Amino acid sequence: MTFRLPTTLATDSDAAAIAALTRYYGRPYLGEGAYVGAHFDSWSSTGDQAGEADRFTADDLVAVTFLSVQIPPTAARAILDTDAEALNTLLRAIGPDRDLVDESDPLGPGWPAWDLETALWALPGIGRTKATKLIARKRPRLYPIWDSVVMGVVGTARAHLNPVREALRADDAALHGRLLKIRAAAGLPEEISALRVFDVIAWMDGKTRGLGQRADQER
Repeated sequence: MTFRLPTTLATDSDAAAIAALTRYYGRPYLGEGAYVGAHFDSWSSTGDQAGEADRFTADDLVAVTFLSVQIPPTAARAILDTDAEALNTLLRAIGPDRDLVDESDPLGPGWPAWDLETALWALPGIGRTKATKLIARKRPRLYPIWDSVVMGVVGTARAHLNPVREALRADDAALHGRLLKIRAAAGLPEEISALRVFDVIAWMDGKTRGLGQRADQER
């Protein structure tokens, strides 16, 4: 399938995209009426989310529940204990968070984030959606979330990472710049990445259109 923009980004006007972000995050930011998923980005029981960027924590397992997925007990134990060293080694190998738009070459096996997603998939009860949400918690500027609703909107059933990267880079990174502009207009802090802005806009578009088996329940 060909990558396509959400309907709210397929016009020259930013108004619908800004409205979608405002509904999701509330206005002011995280104000009354915000979706529970709005807390995915900032949830931290310790107040030291940045200091834990290179290891998975219990807070990450809680944060993904705000996006309506649960990490099964066996997988949770692996992530935090039995497989923690191997998974955190891959997480550290990714390097510091950075914008996906700046990755000039196609990404594939051998890239640590790709290999980390593959390793997470190998855990019982962890599929593509949960794996990408876990990685997006740790590298929100670099790794896009994939789920059935977003896939249905943008047409990335088979591949998501590189089509999103290519879309962000097209026309001198026009989409990336537009997403940052929309973020500012919606009153969101810089901690909300361009990728997350795109993810929320796409998901809200899909929810409005009734896409996905759980479009009314996820996030």
